[in-house]
Amino acid sequence: MSTIGSIAPLWDSFPTVFTQEEKAGEAGALFSDIFRDAIKNVRETEDEANKLQYLLSTGQLDNPAELTMSLYKAQASLTLLIQLRNKAVETYNELTRINL
Repeated sequence: MSTIGSIAPLWDSFPTVFTQEEKAGEAGALFSDIFRDAIKNVRETEDEANKLQYLLSTGQLDNPAELTMSLYKAQASLTLLIQLRNKAVETYNELTRINL
């Protein structure tokens, strides 16, 4: 029986303060890394849910609650990705409205 691991926050592994010596492109890399990790998390959780659905349908899964938790985890990771995308689009739209 496997245990359910915790979902690690995306921002723990990223620096929050950039020094003047660092390149301006690193902020863009940080931004893309957040989205890349969120997409990777969605793929992994959906793959796990699909695997558990297969195991349940073939009678190899002993605890159906594992599938339920896996489905909730996949749904939460997808919701997080969608919210990240919505905030990014909203921020972009705000930046395009700024008159310089």
